[in-house]
Amino acid sequence: MKKELPACPVETTLTLISDRWKVLIIRDLLTGTKRFGELKKSLGSISQKVLTANLRAMEESGLLTRKVYAEVPPRVEYTLTETGHSLKPILDSMYKWGEEYEAKNAS
Repeated sequence: MKKELPACPVETTLTLISDRWKVLIIRDLLTGTKRFGELKKSLGSISQKVLTANLRAMEESGLLTRKVYAEVPPRVEYTLTETGHSLKPILDSMYKWGEEYEAKNAS
């Protein structure tokens, strides 16, 4: 069963990536596949529970895939899907805007 999406495309995009952590997870996965521990370390202050919830939501919305390896200890890897990679221009624009904002507002 497909989810009902908002009528406004901007709202649809925000629905998928509005959480601070989701944007940072995408940023980290743009460089390639990462394990759970690598993501947690890169994100710093995120709790394991919040990271897990965000990864599950992103997998459900088709932004990333999760691959579990039958090993001890278990190994899980996360990779952006084509849909997830299609957000790169948005993150690039956010990066550029952030740089320009910082330059204008530097002390």
